[in-house]
Amino acid sequence: MPRTLAQKIWDAHVVRSAEGEPDLLYVDLHLVHEVTSPQAFESLRLAGRRVRRPDLTVATMDHNTPTRGGREAADEIGRRQLDALEENCRWAGIRLYPMGSRHQGIVHVIGPELGLTQPGMVIVCGDSHTSTHGALGAMAFGIGTSEVEHVLATQCLPQRRPRDLAVTVEGELPVGVVAKDVVLALIHQVGVSGGQGCAVEYRGGTIRALSMEGRLTICNMTIEWGARVGMVAPDDTTFAYLEGRPYAPRGAEWERALDHWRSLPSDPDAVFDREIRLDAARLEPFVTWGTNPGQAVPVSGRVPEPTTENEERALRYMDLRPGTAIQDIAIDRVFIGSCTNARLEDLRAAAAVVRGRRVHPRVRAMVVPGSAQVKLQAEAEGLDRVFEEAGFEWRDAGCSMCLGMNPDILQPGERCASTSNRNFEGRQGAGGRTHLLSPPMAAAAALVGHLVDVRQVADVIPAEPSRRS
Repeated sequence: MPRTLAQKIWDAHVVRSAEGEPDLLYVDLHLVHEVTSPQAFESLRLAGRRVRRPDLTVATMDHNTPTRGGREAADEIGRRQLDALEENCRWAGIRLYPMGSRHQGIVHVIGPELGLTQPGMVIVCGDSHTSTHGALGAMAFGIGTSEVEHVLATQCLPQRRPRDLAVTVEGELPVGVVAKDVVLALIHQVGVSGGQGCAVEYRGGTIRALSMEGRLTICNMTIEWGARVGMVAPDDTTFAYLEGRPYAPRGAEWERALDHWRSLPSDPDAVFDREIRLDAARLEPFVTWGTNPGQAVPVSGRVPEPTTENEERALRYMDLRPGTAIQDIAIDRVFIGSCTNARLEDLRAAAAVVRGRRVHPRVRAMVVPGSAQVKLQAEAEGLDRVFEEAGFEWRDAGCSMCLGMNPDILQPGERCASTSNRNFEGRQGAGGRTHLLSPPMAAAAALVGHLVDVRQVADVIPAEPSRRS
């Protein structure tokens, strides 16, 4: 029978299947970081077990890593988690990219950039945004701590087969609209539970036209509308991205891999349980006004009237009034980073907006590359100088202000234009208020001190001569 991309990968990884029970899946790659792994390793030790396939397990430090230099976490819990990861990887023989490594970074950034993430794989990590890796045609999903232990011990995981959901996006993206706007518009349309229990395949001409970085952004936020898995079928864009990366196949193995990868896209007659369609040509840049990614509107819009108790609570927390123009909302901070938008393409897009201009005096703005490699590549292109001359802080790689469990946090009441993926109460620090948006939109907001349509930024901000000239 015709099968979807997700069905093909799932079927190829079933170790055991029994009526009324979850399938037992084989895991090709297990990604580990310092936050969700210590308890799993400790349980292994107490049970007298070893890691079943350390060669299929890769670890990095990202959540607690300082981004202002140095190798010490900010607090005792963070230091203990980082130390535990280093000790556990040494005990188990697991490859680790620690602070100071040229390949350290956010786990969902380094996996693709190293070529560890490949089409047709089943990939898991104790982190909800593991869906990011599906951009390369993999089936990737986040797991809990007990499941981390299960994979470490057996390299398998019991799972129930998800429903198949197609998201078809057609049309040419308007000027100023990027991948982040596509996914925010989608979540606004379907709601934060619109994909619950589903494996989503993003399809259509708009998706095909995106770079790999854009696809990674969209798959990253799949979890934000309740879906478990987000995928894009592998194509020439995928293959060009992977070729030559450190862990990608080479020589004859590359040719064999290509033959397999080309067989993965959904069959023409494959049946999805449901389809959602989005017209890209009608999109504008989007910004969130509330406390979940679905509470978003075009930047030309206004804060809506609340229709539910949750929306009323969101307005109270965000200290906003219905009818307020989005572009009248002043900000205190700008964060360009996270596993959603901290790749080289994201930094280039933001730098193009700020080049030759200055950050508003009231705003504190920071750029945190997603990996040490992204940082090095950006510096080789001079992007660090562009940001610093504009008044941005240029930081080391890490999760940083995305999640508020390290020194990079908002103070109570501070309002932040953020390129991250979540905006619930306290996400970036207790009492902090987060507006999600794209890197160009965040860069534009930093310059004017309030949310603004990046398409108009050239008209409202006079360019300044570079201070280096």
